[in-house]
Amino acid sequence: MALGVAWMLDGLEVTIVGSVGSVLQRSDTLGLSTVEVGWAGSLYVGGAVLGALVFGRLADRLGRKRLFLWTLAIYMAATVATAFSGGFASFGFWRFVTGFGIGGEYAAINSAIDELIPARVRGRVSLAINGSFWIGAALGALLSLGLLDARILGPQLGWRVGFLLGAVLALAILLVRRHVPESPRWLLTQGRVQEAERIVADIEAAAGVRSPEPAREASVDRPPSALPTLRQVAQVLVRRYPHRSAVVLALMVSQAFFYNAIFFTYSLVLTRFYGVDEARVGLFIVPFAVGNVLGPLVLGPLFDRLGRRRMITATYALSGVALAATGVGFLVGALDATTQTLAWSAVFFLASAAASSAYLTVSEVFPLEMRALAISLFYAVGTGIGGFAAPALFGMLVASGSRVNVFAGYLFGAVLVLVAAAIAWRHAVDAERKPLEEVAPPLGLSRDAG
Repeated sequence: MALGVAWMLDGLEVTIVGSVGSVLQRSDTLGLSTVEVGWAGSLYVGGAVLGALVFGRLADRLGRKRLFLWTLAIYMAATVATAFSGGFASFGFWRFVTGFGIGGEYAAINSAIDELIPARVRGRVSLAINGSFWIGAALGALLSLGLLDARILGPQLGWRVGFLLGAVLALAILLVRRHVPESPRWLLTQGRVQEAERIVADIEAAAGVRSPEPAREASVDRPPSALPTLRQVAQVLVRRYPHRSAVVLALMVSQAFFYNAIFFTYSLVLTRFYGVDEARVGLFIVPFAVGNVLGPLVLGPLFDRLGRRRMITATYALSGVALAATGVGFLVGALDATTQTLAWSAVFFLASAAASSAYLTVSEVFPLEMRALAISLFYAVGTGIGGFAAPALFGMLVASGSRVNVFAGYLFGAVLVLVAAAIAWRHAVDAERKPLEEVAPPLGLSRDAG
C-alpha cells in the first residue's frame, strides 16, 4: 500500500485535471483554451519522462528507498504550488514539476515491488498495485464533484483545493514509507550482505516463517558491484536481449498513447460532444475508474496461472478491438454520454490490465543492477513517443469539433495496441512463477555466485 500510492497520486492528479479541464477554461478561473488544457497534460507527461530518466539511474546507484522518499517529496511540493497557479505559464510549469516527481516514482517503486514480492504471486501483486492508479482516479472524480459544486466551494476555489488535498495524502504516505525496507536484492549489489539478511529475517519473522541459517561465509559483507556503464546497459538491451527490448518498447508506447490520448481529454469529449455539465464530469469518471480498477484485480491472477505471454497478448488485442468498436459507435452517433462511458469502462477493464502488464514486464526481464534504469528508459521512451504528444494531439482533435477526427485518433490508438499484441505473442518472456534471477541473471552477482 505504501508503494502503490504512487499510482493513486498519479491517478488523482490526472483525474483532477481531467475533471476540471473544462472548468479551467472559464474566465473566472485560469481562462485556458482547449489546446492549452491538452498541452498541460503533455507537460505533465513530459515532466514524468524526464523524472524517470533522472531518478531511474539514481535508484540503481543510491537505492530504491531513498529515491521513493525523494520523489514523493518533490510531488508534494509541486502539487501545492499548482494550487496557487495564476495562468497557463505557472500552471504548465508546476504540472511539469509534478510529473517530474511522479515519473521518478515509477522506476524506484516498480523495482522495489518486484524485488520484494514472491515469484509465485508477483504478476497479480504487480498488476494490482499498478491498477491502484484508478483508485486515485475515482477519488479525484468524487472530490471534483464536491469541490466544483457551487453549494460547497464552486469552480473558482474548488480546483485549487483539489490539488492541495493530493499533497495532504502524499504527506501521510511519506510518513508510512519510512518503514518500508530497502530491497535486499539491491543491498547485495552494494556488498551489504548482513543488512540484506537482517531485512529478510525480519520479513520472515513477521510472516511466521523460519528459514535455515545462512552459511557463515555468505553473511560477510563484500565489495559492492560496479554500476554498469551506459554503454554496458546499451549492450544488454540491444545485443543480449533485443527481443525483450522490442516487446517492452511496443507495450510501453502503445499503452501510453492509448491511455493519455483518451483520459487527458475525457472531460472535453463529454462536454463538447455530449453536452455534459462541466461540474458533473466527475460523475462519469467514477464508473470508468471502477472498470480500470477491476481489470487488474480480476485478470491479474491469470498472468501467474496462464502465463505472461498469453495474457499480455490477449489483453492488448482485445483492448484494441474494443476501442475500435467503441470508436465506431462514437462516430455514427449511436452512443450517449452514459453508454459511451459504459463502453469505455469495458474497454479499459481490459486495457488497465494490459497497461499494468507493461510495467510488470519491463521490471522483470532485465538484470538487477540496471532494473530501475531499464524501467525509466522504456517508460521515458514509450511515454515520450506515445504519451507526450497524445494529449496535445487529442486536444486539437476535440477542439476541431469533428467526430471523424476524434475517431481517427481512437483508431490509431487501437492499431498501436494490436501491433503490440502481435509482438508480445512472438517474443514475450514466460516469466511467471520464476525468480527474477532466473528470468534475467544479475550482471555481477551471477559471477560472484559462480
